[in-house]
Amino acid sequence: MQRMSVVARVCLAVLTVAAFAGVLGATAAFAKDNTGFGFNAGDIRGGTAGAVSLTGGGAFDASTGLGHPGGGFRCTEAVGQGPLTGCQAGQGVRWDTDSALASTVFKCTSSPAEALKTATTGADTVALHADFYRAGDGTHESFTANMFVSTRDLAPDIAGMQNVWVQGVGCGVAGAHFSS
Repeated sequence: MQRMSVVARVCLAVLTVAAFAGVLGATAAFAKDNTGFGFNAGDIRGGTAGAVSLTGGGAFDASTGLGHPGGGFRCTEAVGQGPLTGCQAGQGVRWDTDSALASTVFKCTSSPAEALKTATTGADTVALHADFYRAGDGTHESFTANMFVSTRDLAPDIAGMQNVWVQGVGCGVAGAHFSS
């Protein structure tokens, strides 16, 4: 069995400590810019046909767009318009993030009278381009759509709280918590 020289052991110890400090420093630097969030929304609707429920969360960095939140989803009524067209009541398993968005435009209803609004990613809101999966489709997304979650009402022109949205489906109320 070969023995390491004292110089080799000291060099190895110094390199190990330096590598460990580098990993800790990088982790701390990354973590300080992350915003964590969690939410539960039982009834998202507003289009001409359909409704979904969503739950989930994760972490994201609003300045870089890094993050990969995800969660569960279910079509509670058949969706007849937008990117989730064809999702039948009872279908849906999970969703995950394709990409974080700096912002997204949205409407809560299918009414032509409703003005477009903008959801902007920040300390209390996250806009995402998400993949939605049905059982049986495996790792291949069934649908892709934009969505947002916020702690505040992003559609004050509509009665009630509107702090979650799925493109083509509509808005709803989510119990949402963000922390940075």
